[in-house]
Amino acid sequence: MSAPIIETEETLIIETPERVPLAFSLASIGNRFLAVAIDHAIQFTAIAVVIFVVLAMSGVNAFGEESIFSELPKWSIAALLIVIFLLLFGYFIAFEWAWNGQTPGKRLMKLRVIREDGRPITIWEAVTRNLLRLFDSAPGFVLPIYSVGLIFVFLNTRDQRVGDLFAGTVVVRERTDDAPTFMETFSNPVADAAYRRVQPRPEMRVDVSTLRSGEVEVIENMLRRRWDLTDRQRQWMAWRVAIPLMYKLKPDYDLATFTYEGFLEEVVHQYQVKQRFLNN
Repeated sequence: MSAPIIETEETLIIETPERVPLAFSLASIGNRFLAVAIDHAIQFTAIAVVIFVVLAMSGVNAFGEESIFSELPKWSIAALLIVIFLLLFGYFIAFEWAWNGQTPGKRLMKLRVIREDGRPITIWEAVTRNLLRLFDSAPGFVLPIYSVGLIFVFLNTRDQRVGDLFAGTVVVRERTDDAPTFMETFSNPVADAAYRRVQPRPEMRVDVSTLRSGEVEVIENMLRRRWDLTDRQRQWMAWRVAIPLMYKLKPDYDLATFTYEGFLEEVVHQYQVKQRFLNN
């Protein structure tokens, strides 16, 4: 039997489709501040480099008496403003979408953005939460203060800023205590090498043609070795293996029949069917 989960103000309890509760540690304000500070440092450095390159290409003296913008062609100013806007807002959107809810700062601080139900964020959540970052960062813009965001974080139990509330997202810490590492899971002798479907088949459509053989091998190893894990470790490992694949494959599925373990079984099944068809 797994130990009971004690819900606190710093813990988010989410019940998986398999009716197994997963306890996510909410990201602390300090960790989130350090993560966003790292991200803003990268942003402002990139912006400074872009401005320097544009000025150098235009032959404008940045230390002259006249304003540098008065010497730049109008199309250069327009292009510069667009690039700066994309770096300010597109930075967070692009990284959180491409890196499964993480930015460089969040990755360094071991934080991740997920939906309130534990599923990976989509492009729409990434866009919504980060476009509202402008409101959260008030009263600063060039130098974000995040006064409004901090107020809302203190006012709700899930530590959500305004962008999170509208997008239905939370920021959690990556946990390493409840789930074993991949090395711990896959290095032990296999107790039961037989591979079979044990979860109800989920109703879903997914294109497995983009899967690499290495990714399929990870899924198969997890499915073979799941019997050596406790129930909670098994669900954690299924979630950890399934989340990157869901970002990549973007399956269309029925939530009523979906389980993470069943998703992995179905992906492997469809991949094997596709491989047999290609080899015939």
